[in-house]
Amino acid sequence: MTITITAFESSPDRGRGLARDMRVRWALEEVGQPYEVRLVSFKAMKQPTHLALQPFGQIPTYEEGDLALFESGGIVLHIAEHHPGLLPEDANARARAITWMFAALSTVEPPIVEREAAHYAERDEAWHEARQPILKGRIRDRLDQLSDRLGDADWLDGAFSAADLLMVTVLRRLEGSDILGDYPTLSAYIARGQARPAYKRAFDAQLAVFTATQK
Repeated sequence: MTITITAFESSPDRGRGLARDMRVRWALEEVGQPYEVRLVSFKAMKQPTHLALQPFGQIPTYEEGDLALFESGGIVLHIAEHHPGLLPEDANARARAITWMFAALSTVEPPIVEREAAHYAERDEAWHEARQPILKGRIRDRLDQLSDRLGDADWLDGAFSAADLLMVTVLRRLEGSDILGDYPTLSAYIARGQARPAYKRAFDAQLAVFTATQK
């Protein structure tokens, strides 16, 4: 059965691999599964056809036969559970990897996204700058804890897994900020993820969509 995912027709990340379809592309590349991409506009994302797949009007979605999924973390978990290569075979190690998947999306990502949202929604407010140390402090608390836990290991828990895939994509949202540079351990961790051939293929595929729109 053909796998079809949705992605931005015109991504706000300008092809930098930050849109959440990147996570799904990377997962599919890691497990060697071919897939097709249906590009959707912002207008189409709010129409009934897309809302039937993604009730919140976002991307990505995943379709395979009569199965339709939304939410990048859920999609990556589905891929990892049905194809070897992204979750350990040992039951306990598998459970730990899934726990780290949730940690990436539920513990580490929220303060990062909150800071991004504040920039776009509140930057013209008088109190915006005063709030920045609070937002940055929340991120640094999580990065301190994550960096301490990772230590000198290559990956979060043994071999590379879907947990690392999600965590790397979450941390990449801090690239270019004045925060990530203070965490060489995490910067090296991101670089290891980006060096994976599957990551490069996924990144190039997402970038190609943006490049095509600029011609």
